[in-house]
Amino acid sequence: LKMSWFWFYLPVHLLMAACLCHSIKAPTTSSQQSFKTDLFNFYHSLMLADGKETTVHLLKDIPKRYYFVLEEGRALAPFTITVTPCDVPIEWSILVHKASASFLGKAARGDHDTQEVSKLQKAPSMVSTIFNYKGNSVETYMGMSSHSALYMLEFLSTERDTHITVYLTTDTTSGQLYPELPVDPRIDVIGIGHTTVTLTWKHSPSVLQHRENIQYCLLVNEKHNYKSLCAAETAIRSSGMKLPPTLALSLSPYLLEPQQVMILSNSELSIINKASSGEVRQICMGTKNTYTVLNLSPSTQYYFDVFIVNLLTNASAAYTGTFARTLEEPEPKVMELKDGKVIQVVLDGKKQKFYSLQYQARHKKIQFTFQLCRGQVRVHITKNGKTVALENISGMRYFLLKGKLLDTYLVQLRSTEESNSSVKVQVSPHFHKPLFPLLPESLKIKSFSKLRTCNSVTIAWLGTQEESKYCVYKKRIEEDRVWMELRSADRCSGPESRHKSEKVLCKYFYDINLQRAVTTETIKGLDVGTLYLFDVYLFGPSGIPVRYHSKVVKTRKKC
Repeated sequence: LKMSWFWFYLPVHLLMAACLCHSIKAPTTSSQQSFKTDLFNFYHSLMLADGKETTVHLLKDIPKRYYFVLEEGRALAPFTITVTPCDVPIEWSILVHKASASFLGKAARGDHDTQEVSKLQKAPSMVSTIFNYKGNSVETYMGMSSHSALYMLEFLSTERDTHITVYLTTDTTSGQLYPELPVDPRIDVIGIGHTTVTLTWKHSPSVLQHRENIQYCLLVNEKHNYKSLCAAETAIRSSGMKLPPTLALSLSPYLLEPQQVMILSNSELSIINKASSGEVRQICMGTKNTYTVLNLSPSTQYYFDVFIVNLLTNASAAYTGTFARTLEEPEPKVMELKDGKVIQVVLDGKKQKFYSLQYQARHKKIQFTFQLCRGQVRVHITKNGKTVALENISGMRYFLLKGKLLDTYLVQLRSTEESNSSVKVQVSPHFHKPLFPLLPESLKIKSFSKLRTCNSVTIAWLGTQEESKYCVYKKRIEEDRVWMELRSADRCSGPESRHKSEKVLCKYFYDINLQRAVTTETIKGLDVGTLYLFDVYLFGPSGIPVRYHSKVVKTRKKC
């Protein structure tokens, strides 16, 4: 037996009639009659090569049909049909019409006579349904034909527009398009941690036969398992991630979208897609059948799917997916705060962990002081379990709180950036002499453009009603380093971290009238057309410095 494939294009009036009367359910007399009518039009279709995987696009509630012919040639003709839904469940069936090989051959060439057509139309129905399926699993039908026949595949999506892939072949001896799954295709979870899950699965027989052309790819997500790689890619695209076709299989980094991250290490390719619906990871690890997924979130349920992929054809087969929940993160250690003592906390931005501090009040009025050193920090203060303060801080921030003796305060700190942040914290009774100096209304440094010269600049800053010491420092910088200098500056570090050559001057001043508590300084001896970074440090009675916001000024090129 020899197999010929035809794409069938019905005339418009027949197609509309077919849309109205055909269904995937068991054939009725009308559907059989319609199929018999279609028989005499199939020679209008285009030939499709045997053994090719075809993508079929389905419109909601509109059936789509494809035909193939088995002609006489040998005693038995085996064939297989594999259908892979790429999204929603579909309905599909296989119908067969027995006919003579001579008529099928003539129909394919378009030279049948009207008497033969009329004779077949009047003949008793020879149409039967040999397979019916509804769902979203990958299904394979294996059949055997001992006579010439016309077969029709009919597909229907009742939920929404979708697409599927269909693979048909009569060559069952030279190997399958799809990699072979083991007898037990389950994925076993053999280890669970706070941020890790270790998986293992049985080797595919295809790996042992064609190791160089086969690899395993793992999909990790927080929504559900996928029954095919095709379905997984469709879901990722629909979430807005725009996953390029067979990206994890073809290993094409130049196709990455901005919201994708590719990590290549130790012969493993990881692609991380980020979207509002969660993170989706694709990891291709060659032929290893044990893998530990790292950097997961604690106390989170993840779904794991393994696909065995043929790198030559991009065809894949899916193992039975599994899921696991990572362990809860242990309670963070709580550090006790002591009256008047200043501590500096470094916060990990990548892990986004809370750092907890606890204080038991020995006075009714207390004051928390936070000095931001680097990055951005979110502060959450609770008193006996109830929130009393919650905000992102910048610079210096005071919280004056009232309560009862022995009230318990819990301070939780977290970096709001992916980079590390750091902050100094102090708690003290309200009447306690503060370690930090009294601060002006603003910590900004102002420069006067009209007073700039080729060799000098004039800056000004606010003071307070308390006599304090102010020290000015300058640093020459390149234009391409400005952002980095401002970003990486440690606002808690004092002049001890600066080179002696950077010191310009120190001065004392104050004014009882805050409207006049401002000072100016002209820094001379600068280079022409050069960028400088200026810093002012304020020292209080305790000697702990507070750094004003750095100011970048450029001297004039021409004077």
